[in-house]
Amino acid sequence: MLKRALVMFAILFTPAAAYAQGTIEGRVTSARGGSGLSSARVAIPALDISVGSGAGGAYMIPDVPAGNHVVEVRLIGYAVQTQTATVVDGQSVTVDFALSLSAINLGELVVVGSRAQPRTVTESMVPVDVIPVSEITRQGETNIDFLLRTVVPSYNVRTEPISDAATITRPANLRGLAADHTMVLINGKRRHRGSIITWLGAGLSDGSQGVDIGSIPGIALRQVEVLRDGASAQYGSDAIAGVMNFILKDDRSGGALEMKSGSYYEGDGDMLTVSGNVGIPLGSTGFANFSVEYGNQNPTDRAVQRDDAIALRAAGNTAVRQPSAQIWGSPEVNDDLKLWLNTGYTFNDDEQFYAFGNLSTKEVDGGFFFRNPNTRGSVFSGDGGESLLIGDVLDARDGVVDGSANCPEVRITNNVPDPVALARVFADPNCFSFQEMFPGGFTPQFGGNVTDWSFVSGVKGGNDSGFTWDASASFGNHTTDFFIYNTVNAALGPETPTDFDAGLYTQQEFNLNFDVAYEASDQVHIAGGLERREERFIIGQGQDESWRIGPYAQQGFSSSSNGFPGFSPIAAGDWDRQNVAIYGDVHLGGGESPWTVGAALRWEDFSDFGSQLTGKVSSRIEVSDKLALRAGGSTGFRAPTPGQQNAFNISTVFDATIGDLVNRGTIPSTSGVAALRGGRQLSPEKAFSLTAGAVLDADAFKFTMDYYRIAISDRFSQTKTFSLTDDEVTRLLTEGITSAANLAEFRFFTNDFSTRTQGIDIVANYSPPSRGGATSFSALFNYNGTKVTDFNPEVVDEDRLDQLERSIPSWRGSLNVAHTLGGVRAFLRGTYFDSWVDVGGVVIGGVEDTPFPGRLIVDLELSTSLTADTEIAIGANNLFDTYPARNETGTAGSVGLLYPESSPFGFNGGYYYVRVNYRWSWLTN
Repeated sequence: MLKRALVMFAILFTPAAAYAQGTIEGRVTSARGGSGLSSARVAIPALDISVGSGAGGAYMIPDVPAGNHVVEVRLIGYAVQTQTATVVDGQSVTVDFALSLSAINLGELVVVGSRAQPRTVTESMVPVDVIPVSEITRQGETNIDFLLRTVVPSYNVRTEPISDAATITRPANLRGLAADHTMVLINGKRRHRGSIITWLGAGLSDGSQGVDIGSIPGIALRQVEVLRDGASAQYGSDAIAGVMNFILKDDRSGGALEMKSGSYYEGDGDMLTVSGNVGIPLGSTGFANFSVEYGNQNPTDRAVQRDDAIALRAAGNTAVRQPSAQIWGSPEVNDDLKLWLNTGYTFNDDEQFYAFGNLSTKEVDGGFFFRNPNTRGSVFSGDGGESLLIGDVLDARDGVVDGSANCPEVRITNNVPDPVALARVFADPNCFSFQEMFPGGFTPQFGGNVTDWSFVSGVKGGNDSGFTWDASASFGNHTTDFFIYNTVNAALGPETPTDFDAGLYTQQEFNLNFDVAYEASDQVHIAGGLERREERFIIGQGQDESWRIGPYAQQGFSSSSNGFPGFSPIAAGDWDRQNVAIYGDVHLGGGESPWTVGAALRWEDFSDFGSQLTGKVSSRIEVSDKLALRAGGSTGFRAPTPGQQNAFNISTVFDATIGDLVNRGTIPSTSGVAALRGGRQLSPEKAFSLTAGAVLDADAFKFTMDYYRIAISDRFSQTKTFSLTDDEVTRLLTEGITSAANLAEFRFFTNDFSTRTQGIDIVANYSPPSRGGATSFSALFNYNGTKVTDFNPEVVDEDRLDQLERSIPSWRGSLNVAHTLGGVRAFLRGTYFDSWVDVGGVVIGGVEDTPFPGRLIVDLELSTSLTADTEIAIGANNLFDTYPARNETGTAGSVGLLYPESSPFGFNGGYYYVRVNYRWSWLTN
C-alpha cells in the first residue's frame, strides 16, 4: 500500500508532459520448445501491476507510464525472468519472454488451492507443497506412491502383504485420513478413482476406494502440487484431507530416456524399468508430449518357516515348501506398462485446445496364508486336525450323505496321517482326500490384471479484459480382473480346478466441467463453474467353479475358490449415480496489499444422497516483508461410492484367539443380515477443517509451519467383527453370497462414529549464499494424531478405535542435504519414523498394544555426468539396511511373520539401484 501511495503521489506532482502512457505487450514461450505458456504472471513490480498470459502465451499491459520499466515473468516450473522495457507515449512496445525450466522450491508458483492467478507457495493462504520431478525421482523406487512418501510431510503409504486387493493397489494416506479423503487431479482436472476397495487396509484405510496414482510414471511429470488443506468447497467430494495435483510435461521438443535397475540387499526384488519422454511440435503453436514406462519387479520374502511347517517336515512330509511355506513380502509385478499423452494447440492467440490421457496395464501376483495339509478346516480336515476330511464320491453323486463308499477314517498322530488308512483312500476311486492333490498343503496365489485408461479434452481461452473460460470433458476407467491359483473349490471335490478367474471390479467416471474466471483488477479475482459427474461401479461374474456350491458341500467341504471366492451371478451387478455442482470463488488482495482474503462456496446434489453445501474462507496477512501469517476454515464432505454401498468381499484372516484361519465377510450395509446388527443406508461424511500457520521468506531461508484440525462426523468405515449364526448364514446364501456357508464372521460399512485429527506440518529450505547454490538443505516434519470422539459401541469396538488412532507413527521428520563437488552431485536424506502399534496386523500372544520402536532410515544417491547429455546415478534406499523390530516368537512361529506388516517404512531392508538418464533437446519454430 505504501508503494502504491508513493506512485500516486509522484503522479500528482509530475508535470503534465509526464502523463504520457503506452502499452507493453508480447508473448511468453518456452525456451526449450517455443510453445506458448499460459497462466504466467507478467508484472511491473515497481507499479504494482500484473496480468496473466493467455492460452497462447500472449499478454498485454495497457496504460503504462512512459519511461523505463522492469518487467518480471513468473510461471510454475520455470526460472523467473526480467527485462527492461522502454515505453513511449501512445506507442506499444513488444517484449517477448522465453522461459527456461528450473527446479522448484518454496518460493515457486502453485495453481492448486485458489482459482486466482498462480502465486508462490509462501504467498499461498493455505499450505501447499510443490515438488519438482527431479526431487521425486531421486530415489530407487519406481512407483509414484512410494516416491512421494519421502517428500510430503504427512503422506504415508506402506507395503501391503496378504491384504487381498490392497496388495494390487496400495492405499495412501494424507494427514492420517483414509485414502479416499484425498482428491487427485491431473493438470487440474479430477482423476477417476480406482476400482479397488481396500477391504484390508491396516485399519486406517479399511473400506476406502481411492485413486490409483501408481499408474502415473514419474518421467511424464513436470511437478506435483500437494494442497494440505480441506478443499471440498473448491473441488468437490473427497477433498477432506487435501488435494494432489499432478502436472504433466508440456515440452514441444526434446526428450529423455531413462533406465533404472535395482535389488534388495537380501538378493531378491530385482527391478528393471525403462522409460522415455519426447515432445514434438504441432504446427507453430501446438505440442504433443508422449511418455512411456515399462517395468517388472520380482517378489520379496522376509518370512521365516512356520512352526507347523517345520513340524510337518520333521515328521517326514517333504512336500511342504521350503524355505517358507508362507510368503511375507512385496508382490511380483509383471508387464507394468504406462503410456501417457499431453497435447495442446493454440489458435487465435488466446484460445487453446488441450487433451491428455493414459493407458496403463500391469499384473500383480501375491500370496495368501498357508493351508496346512492336516488341519485346514473344510479342505483337509473337519475336526481341527484330529483326522483328515475324506470325501465320499458316491454320496456326492446321489446327494445323500450316508457313507455309501465306506471310506476309512484317517486319524492324525504327531503330524502324520495314518499311512495305512490313507493308502486305502488313495487306492479307492470312490474316496478322496485333498492330500492327493496337495500332500504338502498349499498357499493360494492371488492377484489381478489392472487396466487403467482415461481421456480428458477441452478448450480454454480469454481476452485482454481479464476474463477466462475453460470447458472440458473427461472419461476414466479402472478395471481389476482378479485371479487366484494354487487353490481349490473344495466342494467340487477331485474335479476342482486349481486356478480361477474370480471376476472383476470396474470403476467408470464421466465428468463435464465449465469454469469461468474474471480478474477485475490485480486485487479482485472472481471465479465460478458448473460440473456434472457420473460414476459407475461394475462387479463382473467369476467363472462358475469360483463361486459354485459343489456336491461335496454337504460333506463339510468349503465352496468357492479358497482364499478369494469368485463373484456369483447374484453378487455381480452394475450400479451408478449422478451428481451436479455449482461453485463460486472470490479472491481479494494480493500485489502490494498486506492482506489477502479468499472465499469459496459449492452446492452439490447427488442422485442417491441429496444435496450438500460446503464453504471455505482463508486469509493471509503480511506482518513484515519476510513474515506472514495465514489461516483457513472449511466444511467438507465425502459421499460413499456405489462400490462401497454394494460390493462384498470374503477374506481369509488369521484369528489369534483360536490360532487358525477364519473366513471373514464384508457385506453391504443394506443386507438383511447387516440390518440385524444396525446396518442401514450409508450417508455422506461431514467434515470441518481449520488450519493456521506462519510463513518466513528470508531469501535463502524459507520456512512454513501450519497447524491443522479436521473433525469428521458420520465417518464411514467398517464395523467391528460379528460372529455369524446359522440363520444369518442361510440368509446370506439367499442374497447370493455362495461362500457364506464357510463364513465364521462378518462386518459391514457404517457411519456410526466421529473423529478429530490434528497435527503440525513444518517445511524448511535453506541454500547458503556463500555456497553459490552448490549446497542446499531441506527439512520436513509432521505430527499427527487422531482421536475417536464418538462411536456406537454396538457396531464399533475398541479394536477398531485403536486401528484409527494408533496404526501410524505420531510424528515423522526428515533432513535432506544436496551438495555438488566438482562433477559429482550427492544427495543425502535421513528420515525418522516414531513408534507405532501394529493394530490390525497379525498378532499372537497379547502384544497388540506394545509399540514398535522408531527407526532412522538413511538414503543416499551419487550422480555425475558421463557426457553433456548423459547422467548416471547410483544410490541406496535404506542405506544401513534397517529393519523394524522383530515380532515376538509366537507371531513369527505361528504364521512366519518375522517383522510387523504395518511398518511405515516397510520390512524389506536395504535397496541399491543404478539409474542412467539420456536427455536431448532441439529448438522448434
